[in-house]
Amino acid sequence: MSQVALTKRQHEILEFYRGYAAEHGYSPTLEEAAQHFGVNKVTIFGHISELERKGVMVRSAKGVSRGMLVAERDTDASSGPAVTILGRIAAGASIEAIEVPERLDLADLVPKDRDVYALRVSGTSMIDDGIHDGDLVLVERRSHALNGEMVVAVLPGEEATLKRLYRENGGYRLQPANSLFQPVWVDQLEIRGVVIGVLRRF
Repeated sequence: MSQVALTKRQHEILEFYRGYAAEHGYSPTLEEAAQHFGVNKVTIFGHISELERKGVMVRSAKGVSRGMLVAERDTDASSGPAVTILGRIAAGASIEAIEVPERLDLADLVPKDRDVYALRVSGTSMIDDGIHDGDLVLVERRSHALNGEMVVAVLPGEEATLKRLYRENGGYRLQPANSLFQPVWVDQLEIRGVVIGVLRRF
């Protein structure tokens, strides 16, 4: 990728976000970044907005307090398509969906006509569907799903989980694939995508 001109402070902010995410498993809030640099939130917001404009930081979703990620791009333009691993998705108790981005080349696996990303599974609630702790699920980014499809569902409070979706009695049942886990019933949720594949490292 071509080099992007950054100020010294912008470089410092990028390194802070990388280091914080590596240590904690998720990105800092604007308040935490402002406290680290001894400035106010408005100042940090201005730097982040400029970094986003330059394409070196990306926003995972609107309204997510830890949604700013450092954009790791491929340096070889001739390489095949890459999927961004946005972070971990709960298959047990719900956890914050977006963490540290990685890059994974999947030229032969990802449909070229779909918007696809990957999540690393944490937990065993979908094990009977062949999805194990540590697996990568390939997710087609869309906001709708059919009954029975396995979805990335964001619950009130920005918690996310991986379950099969069923619409029942005006609400939703999120069904695990493990008899040790109970279904989750909610009145509202946001669908962030539908699982289209699973990758496992043996």
